[in-house]
Amino acid sequence: MSGPKKVLLAAPRGYCAGVDRAVIAVEKALERYGAPVYVRKQIVHNIHVVTELEQKGAIFVEEVDEVPAGAHVVFSAHGVSPAVVSAAADRGLQAIDATCPLVTKVHREAVRFARDDFEILLVGHEGHEEVEGTAGEAPDHVTVVNSPDEADRVEVRDPSKVVWLSQTTLSVDETMETVRRLRTRFPELQDPPSDDICYATQNRQVAIKKVAKDADLVIVVGSANSSNSVRLVEVALEYGAKAAYRVDYVDEVKQEWLDGVQTVGVTSGASVPEVLVQEVLEELSGAGYRDVEEVRTAEEDLMFSLPKELRTDTSGRRDARALGGRGRA
Repeated sequence: MSGPKKVLLAAPRGYCAGVDRAVIAVEKALERYGAPVYVRKQIVHNIHVVTELEQKGAIFVEEVDEVPAGAHVVFSAHGVSPAVVSAAADRGLQAIDATCPLVTKVHREAVRFARDDFEILLVGHEGHEEVEGTAGEAPDHVTVVNSPDEADRVEVRDPSKVVWLSQTTLSVDETMETVRRLRTRFPELQDPPSDDICYATQNRQVAIKKVAKDADLVIVVGSANSSNSVRLVEVALEYGAKAAYRVDYVDEVKQEWLDGVQTVGVTSGASVPEVLVQEVLEELSGAGYRDVEEVRTAEEDLMFSLPKELRTDTSGRRDARALGGRGRA
């Protein structure tokens, strides 16, 4: 029996404090030093954000050897390995480190456990910038575990000295399943001192779990290379959504997705500006989904200061700008 068309709008959604900080860092560097400012890799995994920053004068490169000697370069929110930091220094680059502080925390854990000669099982996706950066802190001690099935096959030197860490943007459920399987094989496996999966990733997954059970369709706004956005699609399907799709922009929403659909769930990844979500809501309103109910499962008020390289202006005064929350639900 059909009823009125409605939208369940997940909250929290969109920008987290680490993304907010990284994007503002590029904007601030352009304002202070003028264009161009170079950025190694995408500052955050969102095509809209990258395109907007390019229009303001940012130049995105894959590696620091593409940056002219002596120029300003921003390291992305996903973090870099010590080898990248050294390579930038060797070229005389003026580096601005926009690594999310929650990623930096995982880096420090890796360094500490490697110093104590632990073998580190890093749960994450091989090839992702964040995983490359964390593994680069202790390459002789880190083994990447991509999935629960890989946990069944990984080998360690000393089962009594092994610890797990994780990429910050993973599915909480899948990570815990990977850890469960690892612990079955290595009963002395140690946990990280605090949760590695970031608060924003967890909050967005909790919200979409609540939405998914009542949704005929879930639309996740986010880019294909955004790990946390892709995970939201998977979580939505796992927790009851009849269908779930990821889009970068509203024009990617297909009319056939809405056929026979009464309730649409909407959310966005942690690197997505709220304007893109609002465009999807406007499109849905035009298709008859005018009743929008926000489903809020947490409040977010975490704020990070700017990277240290940007905290003083040219006259030496501190930049007291508080960050966090821009684009929040």
